[in-house]
Amino acid sequence: MALIATLEHPLDTPADVLASARAEQKAANAAEARLLETAVQWCVLHPAESLDEAATWSVFRGFGDKPVCLAGEGAPFVTEFAVVEFAAGLGKSEDAGRAYLAEALELRYRLPKLWAKVTSLDLPAWKARSLARRTLHLPKKGAAFVDTHLAPVASTIGPAALERLLEEALVRFDPDEAQRVATERAEARHVTIQSRQVSFDGHVDVWATLDLADALDLDDALTKGAARLEQFGCTDTLDARRSVALGDMARRQLSLEFDTDPKPLVVHVHQSPDGTLDDITRVENVRGFVLTTQLADWCTRAARSDAGKTITVKPVIDLNSRIHVEAYEVPDRLSTQTLLRDHHCVFPWCTRPAHANSRVDDDHVIPHARGGPTATENIAPLCRRHHRAKTHAGWSQQTPAAGVFEWRSPTGLTYRVDHHGTHDLGPEPPPT
Repeated sequence: MALIATLEHPLDTPADVLASARAEQKAANAAEARLLETAVQWCVLHPAESLDEAATWSVFRGFGDKPVCLAGEGAPFVTEFAVVEFAAGLGKSEDAGRAYLAEALELRYRLPKLWAKVTSLDLPAWKARSLARRTLHLPKKGAAFVDTHLAPVASTIGPAALERLLEEALVRFDPDEAQRVATERAEARHVTIQSRQVSFDGHVDVWATLDLADALDLDDALTKGAARLEQFGCTDTLDARRSVALGDMARRQLSLEFDTDPKPLVVHVHQSPDGTLDDITRVENVRGFVLTTQLADWCTRAARSDAGKTITVKPVIDLNSRIHVEAYEVPDRLSTQTLLRDHHCVFPWCTRPAHANSRVDDDHVIPHARGGPTATENIAPLCRRHHRAKTHAGWSQQTPAAGVFEWRSPTGLTYRVDHHGTHDLGPEPPPT
């Protein structure tokens, strides 16, 4: 199949195309350098010193704006709510916006030689940011040491050489921290189950770092378990049988007397618009959907298991019905309905999941004290940080329809959050 050129004015030769690509890359590098400079300027305009006594007293009481340290020792503090608005303005999650500001401040105040290379366009901003990310934990003298030795070779240094330089700076200027890092690495063993990213067919990724002896024993147990499954007639591949053997080992462990409370699995069955049950179901313990055939298989296995595994199938919840109570407190049925409708915090760009164990509140869009009802169309999940920003930082919110939220920032930027994500609507138009 022939490729179709998409340029408004197609270039004639490969040399022309490459020259154009290089020019575009150069322009992109310059734009990114300017963006870093504006990030620093944003922080300059929102220093921690700008917080007045009332704000300081609010912090003492546990709410309101507060100073935050983004970069390493020697970089200025900024106000927390300034981070919130900057992140939203750039279409980033708050964590991503905080990281961007931290890297900009790290470069400007702790790595001045690298900063000079960025602003003179001798070092791409993306690479400078990746280097700055690695020095945030260093003491001030350690960062200066890295800056001096790194600046001349920043464009060409490889990962191994960079790691050696960072470790030397840590050992030279913060031996106590170096010892802590060494101990931490020795205790870096873990088993991670990515249970909040389930595939449609009910599978998740698992990875681990183990002590060598433990790893060898586990490998031996999985090999023997896979062989046993094959003897019983399982025709799956060796890797698939090993994964099943791991689950069998877990269920045998759960059946021991000291473990009588295995983690339950909660699923919500949804209906299609025509009223029939969907072929997929949402698993509430995780963020994803599985085929109903997979649910049936889980129920069958749970019934056969001696481990006491519980699978709870919740009744269908109509997300379009209106639930309303007169009280301020949000009842469980309304909280569950909005959780299933919105899934996560509804602040622009935020993706913090809303579930029973998360730090996400059932917020009244229009405050209850101002007549906002405790009802489907006026309740939405907000994580604690963005709940505070709405209450104390000048953000305003309205909901033209259930599950649709319109936000206005303190500087007049507007956003709409719905089931399709966050939409940047730009500055609010001036009044006519």
